Amino acid sequence: MFLNGLDQTDQALLALLIENARLSYSELGEQVGLSRVSVKARVQVMEEKGIIEEYTTIINPQKISGAVSCFFEIETEPAKLTAVTGALYNNSTVTQIYRVTGNSRLHVHAVAASQEEMERFILEELDRLPGIMHISSQVILSRIKDVKGLRL
Repeated sequence: MFLNGLDQTDQALLALLIENARLSYSELGEQVGLSRVSVKARVQVMEEKGIIEEYTTIINPQKISGAVSCFFEIETEPAKLTAVTGALYNNSTVTQIYRVTGNSRLHVHAVAASQEEMERFILEELDRLPGIMHISSQVILSRIKDVKGLRL
């Protein structure tokens, strides 16, 4: 349903990469019945089209001693939305920004090394952004399920 325009082999490659992006082209080829060169070409096309955006290491901040992870719901004046988004985008504490429907215009995730650092982020960054109408926050106590990207 999500993968219109991709043949079964590309879908199989994506499923394998989602499970383990460290598989070599040879290993992928063995599992889908293609040569290493053919797999490499298919993966490169999917990268060029933006279907595959990146390969990365995901660090769980809750496993790092003292790290604090929070969600923020931020409502802005419509004319200030772009400026607020830009300021948040350039802040290293912010890990994700989503524009959402409803009363809140932005859903933001931030991770700080300590409670003190998170408080500094709120007081010195968020509270000083012009055009903010309302902010609510939730400290994340534990991660129960966290799916990255599309699941096939």
